[in-house]
Amino acid sequence: MQQLTLTLEPGLAQRNRSLRDHMATRVYARGLVDVAGKIDLSPSKLTEKLAGADSGGKPRGMTIDELETYIQRTGDVSPVHYLADKYLRDPVVAQQEALAKLASLAEVIPGLMAAAGLSVPKGRGRP
Repeated sequence: MQQLTLTLEPGLAQRNRSLRDHMATRVYARGLVDVAGKIDLSPSKLTEKLAGADSGGKPRGMTIDELETYIQRTGDVSPVHYLADKYLRDPVVAQQEALAKLASLAEVIPGLMAAAGLSVPKGRGRP
């Protein structure tokens, strides 16, 4: 059995509503014309596929083969990471991460409130 270790970018799945949105963000950041050339699509066809429809509203979308070609030719594996982040997270681990973030915020909030001139509730924060 092979073990696979992934290092995911924090919040990757939260930044985009869908894989399509994530792909659009990545393609436009890399340059539409450059990516379209690498995956053998015209820029206008790639734009339609990323939008999910053509200018007449007819549904268009990237095929699985086109997604694989994108990953292979650009070396951008972030779509796989996006899907792993969105669908393979252990709920217990996600809860533990959220609790750890809350704990670190709880330590910082009283100082921020004081710096902002707000009163810190008694028993919470600095003595």
